[in-house]
Amino acid sequence: MARGNQPARIGIDVTAAILQGAGIGRYTRELIHALTAIDQHNQYRLFAAKVSADTPITTSLPDTDNTLFRPAPIGERWLYRLWYRARLPLAVQWVTGGLDLFHSPDFVLPPVRGKIPTLLTVHDLSFVHYANTFDKRLVDYLNRVVPWSVNRATHVLADSEATKADLTTLWDVDPAKVTVLYSGVDERFRPITAPNQLQAMRQRYAIGDKPYLLCVGTVQPRKNYQMLIRAFAGIARDWPHNLIFAGGKGWLFDDIFAEVTQQGLENRVQFIGFVDETDLPALYSDATLFLFPSLYEGFGLPLLEAMACGVPVISSNASCLPEVVGDAGILLSPHDPEAWRATIHRLLLNTPRRVALIGAGAMQARRFSWRKSAYHLLKIYDKLLQGELQHG
Repeated sequence: MARGNQPARIGIDVTAAILQGAGIGRYTRELIHALTAIDQHNQYRLFAAKVSADTPITTSLPDTDNTLFRPAPIGERWLYRLWYRARLPLAVQWVTGGLDLFHSPDFVLPPVRGKIPTLLTVHDLSFVHYANTFDKRLVDYLNRVVPWSVNRATHVLADSEATKADLTTLWDVDPAKVTVLYSGVDERFRPITAPNQLQAMRQRYAIGDKPYLLCVGTVQPRKNYQMLIRAFAGIARDWPHNLIFAGGKGWLFDDIFAEVTQQGLENRVQFIGFVDETDLPALYSDATLFLFPSLYEGFGLPLLEAMACGVPVISSNASCLPEVVGDAGILLSPHDPEAWRATIHRLLLNTPRRVALIGAGAMQARRFSWRKSAYHLLKIYDKLLQGELQHG
């Protein structure tokens, strides 16, 4: 691959992998681990903005003979100001050394030196569709910098066909410039049945002994948790289940917490915060149902993880989510709390239907793997290095 039989020098921005526990951080970590597991030939120069020595996620980066971690001497905020506000042509090779290709998996593309191919991952355009669910300064920043990065990139990866369609229709990006690269689900996501593991997880996050319905995702308006809390109010009257939200606080979350109080559900709804990746399989496995009411997603990885762990899924039918769920879950409008209440109620009553969804979900989850994604990405790298992918 590339340069004859010589290994290619591939730079990847892993800042998100180090600084973000969930979301793009998870995506980047999983993809890089899978990539370096199948490719021992090329050299991977993992670039990141300056991080403190005690950043816990740092140790989860691959440590192989063909990977080299190169942190910048400047922190993320200042580095981004130099690159994307002042637009100083300070090439990423200043940190990584010489490169044959550079891949940014987090929306924005730094300056590069020379005419090397560049690959940019755009996960979604939620900041365009649902600007009111973000901080205005963040929306302004993304609307400036992401189109600029897309225009400069040799090629663009999208998480789903829905995101690719957004890029082509909203920003008039040539469809030939965009390739869909689906996420995967790690093999550690499987049904956990050992009582001691499940009980330890419950104790760790103070969940208690009641059955529960589960949501996983950062607490922010786009996740549509207020609608689900209103729907759950009708469930709480008839069923013993609690509603658990697992995920760190994002932004504009005050109204979400206020909805719990307004519905009188303080003793039935729990926000347990960020859950360590090692605890997620047990958390999914012990849930009665997994609920994903999001208004918009680039992919929706928790849906795959829940299905792989043997949990029936009810999901929003917005954006890319039908691509992920297929026929293996129940899809509902994210704007109809009564439909959510009625569907949850019927599914809790119908054990054979839940069993059928568990089986279908396991089959659907097996269609996605990080190893498969990594092989696909490696082919894209190869085409870029050979000059076979379009520069738009």
